[in-house]
Amino acid sequence: MAIKPHSALTREYRANGEPYELKQGQSRLFHKLPSGLHMEVIFQKGVDRESPDVIREGSENPALVFIHGSFHAAWCWAEHWLPFFSQSGYDCYALSLLGQGESEAPAGPVAGSLQTHAGDVADFIREEIKLPPVLLGHSFGGLIVQYYIAKMGNRHFFETESLLPNLAGAVLICSVPPSGNSGLVWRYLFSKPIAAFKVTRSLAAKAFQTSLPLCKETFFSAKMEDHLVLRYQKLMTESSRMPLFDLRKLNASLPVPSVPNSSFEVMVLGANDDFIVDAEGLDETGKFYGVSPVCIEGVAHDMMLDCSWEKGATTILSWLSGVNGQEKI
Repeated sequence: MAIKPHSALTREYRANGEPYELKQGQSRLFHKLPSGLHMEVIFQKGVDRESPDVIREGSENPALVFIHGSFHAAWCWAEHWLPFFSQSGYDCYALSLLGQGESEAPAGPVAGSLQTHAGDVADFIREEIKLPPVLLGHSFGGLIVQYYIAKMGNRHFFETESLLPNLAGAVLICSVPPSGNSGLVWRYLFSKPIAAFKVTRSLAAKAFQTSLPLCKETFFSAKMEDHLVLRYQKLMTESSRMPLFDLRKLNASLPVPSVPNSSFEVMVLGANDDFIVDAEGLDETGKFYGVSPVCIEGVAHDMMLDCSWEKGATTILSWLSGVNGQEKI
């Protein structure tokens, strides 16, 4: 999967401070959006498993495009999953949504809406990816992917808007369910009031930025080493210069429209130790797409950064082996 020769990507650096240090084989590029703003992309090309020292110019595998959630950016995928999937032969692109990571920020108090974020992802795919990719979204990034799927599968519903590029599949990782996070919050309030207080303090009040124990409990497994939690805490604090959404407006626009009679391949993946998305939320997302969710034991909400990050990665890799050749919506 090669980048198009007329690519709008540029290597010009546009950071606001010290950038995440890339790993071997990774590049930081910037995609110019129709708005004129630049979106950070961390890219790692797939290698030939039979000749691991050779970087291929093209691949039969679909490209993987990763979308982060709140308080994260492209770096969260670059730590472990980009190297892992690259070594498995997949071209990998991790995007930083506007106002996050090294991406430029729009005017206004929030970074965007489901519609604008999905539009930015679509513009990147349309301009930079030759064949339909697999879109992977984590937490609120998963909700953006769900909106993207809905817009693809209900073209009559969105007939006044430009069409989005097709996908080869989608993976929803510890995703906010289609109805939003309101149900999660209310369930916690009635069944786990202490947990509800902690989640609200950690996320809404951003207390995770200054409390290592709260950051660990919110995002990671209890066995995660403190020095790693501190490193990721710093990166999360620096990543989000503005909120991804206006949550009040977001919840008013939900649930996302369903996709009727779709042969589109969707994987719903959850974490057994997730402190944010509960089992009911995971089941809701699975039922919405007519699939049985997969719940990974021994990992927490930040599955791609947790100390057992390879569990989710290997599960997705196994699922990806059946995606090639599937019918697109």
